[in-house]
Amino acid sequence: MSNQSDYSLLAPGPVNLHPEVRKTLALPMIHHRTPEFDQILGRVLKNIKSIFVTEEPVYLLTATGSGGMEALLVNIMSPGDKILAIVSGKFGERWADMAKTFGAEVSIINVPWGEAVNVDDVAQHLRKNPDTRAVLCQACETSSAVAHPIRELGDVIKNYDALFLVDGITALGAYPLPMDQWHIDGLVGGSQKAFMLPTGMALFSFSKKAQNYFDKAKTLRYYYDVRKEKKANASGETFFSSNVALIRALDVVLDLISKRTLEKHFSDIHRRAEFTRKFAQQLGFGLYAKAPSDSVTALTVPSHLDGQKIRSFLEENYKITIMGGQDQAKGKIIRIGHMGYIQDDEMLRLLRSLGLTLQQMDPGSLTVEQIETVVSEAKQYLEQNP
Repeated sequence: MSNQSDYSLLAPGPVNLHPEVRKTLALPMIHHRTPEFDQILGRVLKNIKSIFVTEEPVYLLTATGSGGMEALLVNIMSPGDKILAIVSGKFGERWADMAKTFGAEVSIINVPWGEAVNVDDVAQHLRKNPDTRAVLCQACETSSAVAHPIRELGDVIKNYDALFLVDGITALGAYPLPMDQWHIDGLVGGSQKAFMLPTGMALFSFSKKAQNYFDKAKTLRYYYDVRKEKKANASGETFFSSNVALIRALDVVLDLISKRTLEKHFSDIHRRAEFTRKFAQQLGFGLYAKAPSDSVTALTVPSHLDGQKIRSFLEENYKITIMGGQDQAKGKIIRIGHMGYIQDDEMLRLLRSLGLTLQQMDPGSLTVEQIETVVSEAKQYLEQNP
């Protein structure tokens, strides 16, 4: 699977790396306290704001996205604070557990997997609990491929003292999530998603409203204490050792997106999502999410088949990696990512391989002719919607 030309990574993250990123990652290492790197870091810290669409500082920390989720929490909360967690899948559960670990009094709005949160439920909770410190929500719940109504939630939460913290790990850079305009108080992204980089860097930002809590928060923190990073960034450095390789590659990605425009970058991802939703259903799959995200699609598999086996068969026989379901969705769905460097022929190859996988696992379900008809229509769709 080491040959990039015949191996396709179409998971919700990590993703295929852009060729320019691969080239940059192969460059000789430089030290993070040099004028050369200072210039790169300064450029990245300035340009990354265009993805968050914020006037506030954006921080880069060597950690997975979950580390960024922790950073959003510990810099604004104290033990005993009331936190409202919207839980609609694995990552909502993870964030709620984090808040409990740091001593928060956590209330949960449980949302059925595959569904988006009802904004009125959040409004009702805040009316009854106006002393809530923060509301936690995923922009996209990766385990179910649901996109939550972040803009509408921001419009409600802004009227309270509560901070609106958003896990944008499988959303930021994949579709619009303008932080300032949508009244998001804390937003985190991950390098291995729409930024087309390897795993290992969390990107996050706080609103002015949230920054007022940096000194008030009583939660113990050291590595994730954003005040250290804020001070170091102001003097053109990172506080801890910089992730030179990923920051240098991020510089390249931001330049690529800027030249292509963010709107075109979003529309490319949307096009891949629409393609997958449209033509996978023609093969016999269903849509799992009632409010589907553009960054990842969850497809229900025919009830007599096992999604985990479909995923394994696809990887072993066609060298294509997608993901299966987790927990209650295990075996029932497959998940296909639309972020990263994905070419049209790769999408057509996925479609054909999915069809052939169904045909081989469920003889009589599809003929080769039927599969090729769907692929032919899909190719025409891509040509008509460049």
